[in-house]
Amino acid sequence: MKRFPDCEEYKDDKKIVLSENRSKLTFLNPKRDKIRIITVDGCAIVDNKTLRCDYALVCSNGVEIYVELKGSKIAHAFKQIESTIKLLSDNPQKIKKLCFVVSTRVPKLTTTIQQLQRKFKKNYNASFCIKTIQDTYNLSKITI
Repeated sequence: MKRFPDCEEYKDDKKIVLSENRSKLTFLNPKRDKIRIITVDGCAIVDNKTLRCDYALVCSNGVEIYVELKGSKIAHAFKQIESTIKLLSDNPQKIKKLCFVVSTRVPKLTTTIQQLQRKFKKNYNASFCIKTIQDTYNLSKITI
């Protein structure tokens, strides 16, 4: 993942919380892995024309995590994360990625969303999770 010294911080806390408005995502970090957190929206990418997600995280084993904390436009969130992957990832096709959209309102799992999830798996080696209002993810599932 590209470097943004002014927009990133490292955390090894047992809980890493990202929140915006009513959406919140908590990463449990029981192994206290050193996680690089990049504030993408408004820092790493500042121009208003470029689609971008809110945060990108990099685990010590290189797994990339993309986070969009959203209102209700899930299809737009996919576009934001896809644009961010293309701009920031060192190897969009090879490096393992997790993508999270935490929305204040989640639509039912439509065929459109399922198609987008398959596209992300195939094109970006990325799993895609869509959750309502808040979610928790245990990083020990992916860290060494």
